Amino acid sequence: MLILTRKPGESIIIGDNVSVVLLGMQHNQVRLGITAPMEITVHRDEIYNKIQSGKRKTTVENATVIDETDNK
Repeated sequence: MLILTRKPGESIIIGDNVSVVLLGMQHNQVRLGITAPMEITVHRDEIYNKIQSGKRKTTVENATVIDETDNK
C-alpha cells in the first residue's frame, strides 16, 4: 500500500489518465475528486462490493439453471 500526504487542492496521478484530487477535509471526512476516462469505472468500496455480490449471485443462479437443464 502506498501512503501519501496531500493538502487540499493537491492531487495524485494513477497511470497516465486517472487523477485523484483532495478537494477538502472536514472533521473526520475527506472529499476526493476523481477524473478518469469513461471506460474506467469508479465506485465507492461498499457499492463495488454490492455489485460483485450481485454478479456472484447471478452466476450461481445461472449455473443452477444450466445444471437443472442438463439433468432432464
